[in-house]
Amino acid sequence: MFSAAEILVFNSLPVYNNSMKIDKKNFGILSNGKKAKLWTLSAGDLKFSLTNIGAAWTSLIVPSSSGKSDILLGFTALDGYLKNIPYLGVTVGRFANRINNAAFALNGERYTLEPNDSGNCLHSGSKGFSNRLWKTEAYEESEGVYVRFEIESHDGEGGFPGSMKTVVSYGLTKSNEIICDYQASVSKPCPVNLTNHAYFNLAGEENGSILSHEVVLYSSSYIEVDNKSIPTGRVLPVDNTDFDFRKKRKICADVSSPDLFKDYDHCFAVDGKPGELRPCAEVYERNSGRTMKVFTTQPGVQFYTGKYLNIAGKYGTHYSKYSGFCLETQHYPDTPNQSGFPSCTAAPRKSYHEKAVFMFDF
Repeated sequence: MFSAAEILVFNSLPVYNNSMKIDKKNFGILSNGKKAKLWTLSAGDLKFSLTNIGAAWTSLIVPSSSGKSDILLGFTALDGYLKNIPYLGVTVGRFANRINNAAFALNGERYTLEPNDSGNCLHSGSKGFSNRLWKTEAYEESEGVYVRFEIESHDGEGGFPGSMKTVVSYGLTKSNEIICDYQASVSKPCPVNLTNHAYFNLAGEENGSILSHEVVLYSSSYIEVDNKSIPTGRVLPVDNTDFDFRKKRKICADVSSPDLFKDYDHCFAVDGKPGELRPCAEVYERNSGRTMKVFTTQPGVQFYTGKYLNIAGKYGTHYSKYSGFCLETQHYPDTPNQSGFPSCTAAPRKSYHEKAVFMFDF
């Protein structure tokens, strides 16, 4: 799956536990009688659960000096994932993030999508992948355990051209890494932008605000957006701005005054060459001692601090704004309408293939 050079990047963490395990159980029954499944992968010191509804990450148990915690926001039961307005943990496609005016032109044809976000299309609308039942298969490799998710989208679904087959694999390794592999093939040229929309709180999903988390983003520039979060087309340097996370700092400089906080829901251009697996972000939570490092092959990462969270989560926990953060590795928003952005157009002889890694230490 990865080159020798990429594997060297991952081996910087010690192996704590060599045991690996795959568990599968029923997660509920849909209105059409089909069954939702819940897979739980155990490897190293982590335990990672996923469901075939939306190919969603449902929990991630990570130890610390003070005990184990689930660091993923989510829901206790299937019903939450069927009404998942904040996209907690889901796999997003065909196109993650926003497309301006819910439309784009490609090869002389104009395609109209579903407007579901102030006249724009967000996460591909109601016909996206985030609430659909995926086919699943679990497997084991020498260093990890994986679930392979597969879904097909017909020509014109959601307004997008061509049929599309998507295969996403998520795995857990002995070295405490989540490995993400995104692939898609299309029958006609089509923009593709796949990501996972996990919300993290390294203190534990029930432990309130993430504003004191310390963040590094390997990004010297970010994508400027308007008041509807649509890119202006300009990629601006982070120097001397609130977007400069090149040195570790708290998400909110003064956590005692959150009303003064500048919300983040912005795409950052990841330094280095797109297509190569490279560092993207690091997050540290001081009380637990947990660290998460992120690597990606994609051009950008959407850093979102949960401004719009207001929902009942696991075991009665209420997720309010700033209860979790997202680091969504992806192509830039509105790329189909922005000729200056790196292309995300797949074609019959040009399939889509991107990778990401989430690495944990504690």
